[in-house]
Amino acid sequence: MSRICQTDGFRMIINNVFSSIKSHIFTIFFINQSIKQSKMRILKNVSLGILVIGYLAAGTNHFIHPQGYYRIIPSYLPYPVLLNILAGFFEILFALLLIRPKTRKVASYGIILMLIAFLPVHITMLTDAPLKVGDLWVTPTIAWIRLLLQPVLILWAWWHSKSRVFSNKY
Repeated sequence: MSRICQTDGFRMIINNVFSSIKSHIFTIFFINQSIKQSKMRILKNVSLGILVIGYLAAGTNHFIHPQGYYRIIPSYLPYPVLLNILAGFFEILFALLLIRPKTRKVASYGIILMLIAFLPVHITMLTDAPLKVGDLWVTPTIAWIRLLLQPVLILWAWWHSKSRVFSNKY
């Protein structure tokens, strides 16, 4: 009888140890997940702030220095003054729409469409480089960097269309 009690006691101790280990691993995993979510939330908020400020600045620049933009609008597109005003307006509008979570998805897709619409401008810059745009001297290297940056900007806007709400619930 005492041997059975010793075996059952040993099993209880082993079960308690394994239960405790599982509990600690489970806790560590979710604390790690919580830390990762917290870091991701901070990264996404900082990224969003940069995106909002960047598009506000770019949109405003269309109105402050319009001559630089007229130069890079392809000659086959009519009404370069109107196109510049629309580009500036929509950059500012989408920047403001990015701020609110309810309008962020629309803003993100608007930015993506706008960046795709701007591709002819970047291709024209590439073919016309070197050229002076406002106070900036655009070399072929800078034109290539600007063109290759467009997919990165598209992915960046798309990332913010996926506004996942992070929660502390497990």
